Amino acid sequence: MTNKIKTRIACSQIDVEIGNVEANRQKILERIRNAAEQSAKLVIFPECALTGYCFDSLEDASKFAEPLDGPSAATIAKECSAAGVYAITGFIERDGSDFYNAAMLVGPDGIVGGYRKVHLPFLGVDRFLTPGNRPFEVFNLPFGRIGINICYDTSFPEAPRTLKLLGAEMIVLPTNWPRDAWRTPEFVINTRANENHVNFVAVNRVGTERGWKFIGKSIAVDYNGDTIGKAGMDEEETLLVDVDLEGANHNRIVNAPGSYEIDRIADRRPEFYDAITRPASKTTSSAT
Repeated sequence: MTNKIKTRIACSQIDVEIGNVEANRQKILERIRNAAEQSAKLVIFPECALTGYCFDSLEDASKFAEPLDGPSAATIAKECSAAGVYAITGFIERDGSDFYNAAMLVGPDGIVGGYRKVHLPFLGVDRFLTPGNRPFEVFNLPFGRIGINICYDTSFPEAPRTLKLLGAEMIVLPTNWPRDAWRTPEFVINTRANENHVNFVAVNRVGTERGWKFIGKSIAVDYNGDTIGKAGMDEEETLLVDVDLEGANHNRIVNAPGSYEIDRIADRRPEFYDAITRPASKTTSSAT
């Protein structure tokens, strides 16, 4: 039996100071250094880790936005170069007159790429931003193939499934889960990992921002759907997990040879799924 090669991932569950990009950036740099000292290859930060999330208007939020190739990416990339690691950080991206809830992926050689949140809830700064307009993408890093979703994206099974079909070995989810989102770390992340046979790492924040309390509970789940690491609810911490990325490529699960074998990718019947690709129609409802 051969030894599995595992990659150490650092999930940096931090508090964020809304509108204080410099303070948040310095905390991110410190966490990158600390994670590298503990042999991490990838350091993941929450959604909007650079800016905060609970803005009351686009005018309020836009002052703290920057382009993907802006000063924060350059500073973080410099730290990644010194530490020999990669980092995924949530921020508000400015592109012309549009603003996106985004994540930057940077490494020792600079910017690798970025992701713009596709599904926007009516919550926080997402109420004022532009929905992501780029196709889902998988990034080839030296240690494996990484896909990115952000927070509410994982409520839509099609998003992580698309990343899996594109070859992702791990899906990273920077997130801002408030109290009412507790079901996602309790149930949804493990389900998405299991149904797609893909490693799934979700990194939330802690603290209270403009009356919204965030619940922590960052979680790492392997491709079988088993939890391999989980953070607490209230404190800043770095959750370190060793992930078997390559194992996510072996989709056929043999429970009993010849009598109980399943492959949730090969066994799909997409010819029956055409309803999924029909344009959504917005409906409204009222509670009585």
